[in-house]
Amino acid sequence: MKRGLWVSVVLTTLVCLGVFGGVVLGKWTPRRGLDLAGGLSVVFTPTKGQHIPPGALTAAVGVMSARVNGLGVSGATVQTQGNDIVVQLPGVKDPAKALAEIGSTAQLYFRPVICAAPAYSPPVPAKGQKAAAPLYIPSDIAKSVPPTSLFTAAGFNATTNAYTNFPQPFPNLSKYASNTSKQDIKPNIPVLLDDTSDEYGVRLLLGPAVATGVIVGSANANVTSAGQWVVNASLTGSGTAIFNAAATKYYHQPLANDLGGALIDAPVLLATDYSTGLQISGNFTQDFANRLSLVLNYGALPVQLEQLNTQIVSPTLGSSNLRAGLLAGLVGLVLVMLYMILYYRALGIVVLLGLLTTGALIYGLIAALGHSGFGLTLDLSGITGLIVSVGITVDSYVVYFERLKDEIRAGRTIRSSVDRGFKSAYRTVLSADAVSFLGALVLWLLSIGSVKGFAFFLGLSTLIDVATAYLFTRPFVILLGRNKIVTDARFIGIARGLVAPVAAEG
Repeated sequence: MKRGLWVSVVLTTLVCLGVFGGVVLGKWTPRRGLDLAGGLSVVFTPTKGQHIPPGALTAAVGVMSARVNGLGVSGATVQTQGNDIVVQLPGVKDPAKALAEIGSTAQLYFRPVICAAPAYSPPVPAKGQKAAAPLYIPSDIAKSVPPTSLFTAAGFNATTNAYTNFPQPFPNLSKYASNTSKQDIKPNIPVLLDDTSDEYGVRLLLGPAVATGVIVGSANANVTSAGQWVVNASLTGSGTAIFNAAATKYYHQPLANDLGGALIDAPVLLATDYSTGLQISGNFTQDFANRLSLVLNYGALPVQLEQLNTQIVSPTLGSSNLRAGLLAGLVGLVLVMLYMILYYRALGIVVLLGLLTTGALIYGLIAALGHSGFGLTLDLSGITGLIVSVGITVDSYVVYFERLKDEIRAGRTIRSSVDRGFKSAYRTVLSADAVSFLGALVLWLLSIGSVKGFAFFLGLSTLIDVATAYLFTRPFVILLGRNKIVTDARFIGIARGLVAPVAAEG
């Protein structure tokens, strides 16, 4: 019996210290959340007036999460809050760049170039009337473009890979303003876009999209031998068939890459088979090429979003928060330990050792989970949950020790009370911890953000308390209760802490 008690105490201690030692040797530390590491927090909300299909927000969260993972931001969270999407990026070094990349709602469309257009010339209002609002391209405008303005295969010189007779801009398009990114959301209607690539130097009228970015399997930003940044993309199986069909139809005609209302480039299709992939090029910077490849790899958002609220937390403030949280926890722990030792004497030392081993285990688990696929992060709310859990753990000791007092008042010795008292006390501990864990579970399931972190750490600590109370506290107290030197010690003895007569053990 005694040997089994020692095995339980020693094995539990070794497991706790082993987990702690493992993360220390691995140089793993808990991943800090936004309020401790600094970073970016932003709330996106759907643009007003648009229809949001069922599941669109959930799909948007999936796309944004994939983009965040592509950026390599550890500990990031993307989740819905009502009809909004909350994104937290702890430790991000360039918040503005990260925000632009994860929040981009741009979709990539492959559109055939119909014709060029002159600069926008707003209609002159009649005398006494206000200027008319800009007019946008009607869906059937492409049907009225004369053949001399069309980009056709007949006008392309395959020897020089250029148009020998560049089509004349269609003058009737001057009264139409270029489409904006918010207007370029329907792939089945033509759009009039500014040539931001400077490839043609004029505005271009683009026809309905023949494909979208979903046909891309993977994309990578690369730099050519000439020092030009390009995006090399491979196509999916079905995407290859779609793109090859479009290439056959528009062979030797320009096919524009339209990214959310921005004309990336409009290269002439020089082949009909793109099974080996395609290359998207233009006057790209490295940042733009990386952003384009990110959009192609992880898709476009299925809903238009706008920033509702943005908060940037500096690393300095995060460090201050961390110090404040740790100081609060340390002060509270020291006060609790002083009280327990003064009140329960040797049993208070059991509490101290129990909290140290439990703390080592929790630290190791937090650090390990932070470096696993779970991606656990520790923030101020999590520290608060851990501090609260100290009270729950200490309550378990108090319930046990007070039960020992009841046993001694009933005339039993310390030796006979330690085991008997635990059996009845443990039922109370289980009931209290069950209530605490269920509360934490419900809070974790129904809450978001920092409250979720509080609930998780509180629930984790509660489960560990249930295990350590039986595997560490019970055998340790029983062993001490059977040791006459420990029970009868003059100042620190268990008998003094339980107000039991020393002679009872004689």
